[in-house]
Amino acid sequence: MAEEYILEMNHIVKAFSGVKALDDVNFKVKRGEIMAICGENGAGKSTLMNVLSGVYPYGTYEGDIVYCGETCQFHNIKESEHKGIVIIHQELALSPYLSVAENVFLGNERQEKGVIDWTRTRREAQTLLERVGMGNINVNVPVNTLGVGQQQMIEIAKAMGKKADLLILDEPTAALNDAESAQLLELMLQLKSQGMTCIIISHKLNEISYVADSITIIRDGHTIETLHKGVDEFSEDRIIKGMVGRELTNRYPKREDCPIGDTIFEVKNWSVYHPDDGNRQVLKNINISVRAGEVVGLAGLMGAGRTELAMSLFGHAYGQKISGEVYMKGKKVEMRSVRAAIDNNLAYVSEDRKTYGLVLIDSITFNMSLAALRRFFSERGVVDERKEAVKAEEYRRLINVKTATMEQPVGSLSGGNQQKVVLAKWMLTQPDVLILDEPTRGIDVGAKYEIYSVINDLAKSGKAIIIISSEMPEIIGTCDRTYVINEGAIAGELVGSAMTQEAIMGCIMAHNRKGE
Repeated sequence: MAEEYILEMNHIVKAFSGVKALDDVNFKVKRGEIMAICGENGAGKSTLMNVLSGVYPYGTYEGDIVYCGETCQFHNIKESEHKGIVIIHQELALSPYLSVAENVFLGNERQEKGVIDWTRTRREAQTLLERVGMGNINVNVPVNTLGVGQQQMIEIAKAMGKKADLLILDEPTAALNDAESAQLLELMLQLKSQGMTCIIISHKLNEISYVADSITIIRDGHTIETLHKGVDEFSEDRIIKGMVGRELTNRYPKREDCPIGDTIFEVKNWSVYHPDDGNRQVLKNINISVRAGEVVGLAGLMGAGRTELAMSLFGHAYGQKISGEVYMKGKKVEMRSVRAAIDNNLAYVSEDRKTYGLVLIDSITFNMSLAALRRFFSERGVVDERKEAVKAEEYRRLINVKTATMEQPVGSLSGGNQQKVVLAKWMLTQPDVLILDEPTRGIDVGAKYEIYSVINDLAKSGKAIIIISSEMPEIIGTCDRTYVINEGAIAGELVGSAMTQEAIMGCIMAHNRKGE
């Protein structure tokens, strides 16, 4: 291997239950570059990195890993980390109740003769945090008191404490806001200037185009091509073409022949206080309405109160001292529990599918039918398993969940397919109103298009849809009307062509000035 390459992966084949997730994958990473890996959900990106880092040990795959000129056979993560390969997964591996310093050296403790040297731990943690631009953080506070963006930086400090030469980041900005994402990307460029090599897996193509020196595209378990900055076209459209195998001229499918009917869902004077602080008002006199066949957006910055609104409406799942009125088809309803919300034909697809949406160790069929089991698939407490299986299979085909079998654990699916299962779960409850909270977070452009098409079909069938999204182009591309929420209050309402990123931010800034 030429000295310029720090890593080669040659002819990698990895199968699960006889199905090849990776099939003769080959790629190279130059020393000191930022390499991006792109592909649709289920293409094999994370599987490839798990092979590299020893999560899938030597002997469970075919092919060779050549690192720093040496053919390596990693049997676990410790062995790959010992060589300087450190992976940061999408789900952060931090212990929430331990301090920042303890987390920075978790599994890599600063000790002597089995006794942790706390003075050294805190001092070295502070030094590492300064390297990632977090020198002002108190290393003694519990990690769960910090934001997700800060926790992501702690993961990088933790990796640097292991003397990483090759840093792998799997969807590092999926849960970050724009400012936090920009800070992380700048840190990657800073680490590159210091000689570190990075591999980034991301669906945010604008970020990849900005930060990466080269992009390897994987499709259906095969390496398709590698694009090099300054040599090949590096546009988002070019990357998408490689990922999906075709031009994607319109990322948001048009919704045609979809008449908008009467108001189905109406919220009046909705106020909510923080669940842990009865004096802190989170939502203030919210008034919104949605009509049949209409897709309405909730736009706003992180922490504006959008998710809190959705969860408080859905069976009072968030908050205390909740007041206000909810009307379904003109009739006032009480939804003080999740069961009551479901019985009143309200459904909520959470932004956190793994915590609130799925039972990861159970099958696709089990997860799809879970919310509808009592009303549609059981009689006198006995589940009709045949009816359940038939309906789950029908919805698998309807929204194109890619799986070998419906009995496959849902946790083994790609992020995009997991999101489709959550969507199917709530579609099976036959709701009149469907609230979608960050419905396309962490999934690729192809899977996004499929979910947008499902949303359009639901609207055409007369459902009322509410979409919460941090991506303003998504709100603009999918919604008929948008409410802008800022600091727990409605800051404005935009309709049709008036919905622009500038107008949304204008509503927020005007509301801030009014508050001052």
